[in-house]
Amino acid sequence: MSETPDFEKTLAELEALVQQMETGDLPLAKAMEEFERGIKLTRQCQAHLEQARAQVAALLDESELSEESSETSD
Repeated sequence: MSETPDFEKTLAELEALVQQMETGDLPLAKAMEEFERGIKLTRQCQAHLEQARAQVAALLDESELSEESSETSD
């Protein structure tokens, strides 16, 4: 079973990759490989952020339901 890297690790890898590519010292073939890797890392970061957003939304919904039920029971 392979675990997906956490958000911070993925973001750090993406940032390092961007810095490397910004130097312009990579041969075209290697730059294309790194670009493809960057796209994958970006998608992983987006998935982590979407999961976090969904968790926050769920928590806020639970909080609102709790507040509504305590208001109606008063």
